[in-house]
Amino acid sequence: MKKFRKLAGVMIAASALALTGCGSADNNQASDQGGEKTELTVFAAASLNKAFSDIAAEFEQDNPNVSVNFSFEGSSTLVDQMAEGAPADVFASADEKNMTRASQEELVGESQEFATNVLTLIVPAGNPAKITGLDDSLDDARLVVCAPGVPCGNATETLADNLGIELNPVSEEQKVTDVRGKVEAGEADAGLVYTTDAKAAGDAVEVIEVPGADEVVNRYPIAVTKTGADNAAAQAFVTWVLSERGQEILASYGFGPGADAN
Repeated sequence: MKKFRKLAGVMIAASALALTGCGSADNNQASDQGGEKTELTVFAAASLNKAFSDIAAEFEQDNPNVSVNFSFEGSSTLVDQMAEGAPADVFASADEKNMTRASQEELVGESQEFATNVLTLIVPAGNPAKITGLDDSLDDARLVVCAPGVPCGNATETLADNLGIELNPVSEEQKVTDVRGKVEAGEADAGLVYTTDAKAAGDAVEVIEVPGADEVVNRYPIAVTKTGADNAAAQAFVTWVLSERGQEILASYGFGPGADAN
């Protein structure tokens, strides 16, 4: 687990940070009145790592008084950490289930859907185990999936139920990026990951389409936490994610649009 940075400096008065407009990234700014730099801590699902890093880079250009720090983990792990008192200003989950839990535990405010994702099957480049899909070719293969309770694990269980099959993985991981990493390293013959992870792996893996996978959609909600020190800056980040530019960046990594996006 990453060491969490505590929010530093003097809290900027709420009036020093204002949201102006919501139609484009250029307008989603937290204005600076000369106060101390605000450090924003974002807890985000592991599958958002690259997309959110790019979003933060542009957000910081628009808001030079704000520095964004991330903790990328499985969504269920992040909720556990927040419940135990880990400081966070924004929470972005890879499914609605974990956001609902965060809301029920009064850790976050109202959430908005900003992206969608679906599963696919990946194998190492060259497909040495000759995997053909979620079928008999997996009988003697090293299949890796996400653990139950993790968003990609919940989606995996739903997909298997829909297809009427039983999966026998050799490993269940807490983060989808760990599943991808084992396949990339040749430590697994196949893995069920999000399409965004398959895209991120590039030539290191091959993709095997799974019929019916597009019917199991993970919806990604985002919310400002109730414990953050600067809700205006946190809301500015959320608005940026939902903006046209934020959606362009997410789409470039293979995410589908969210229902609440601009």
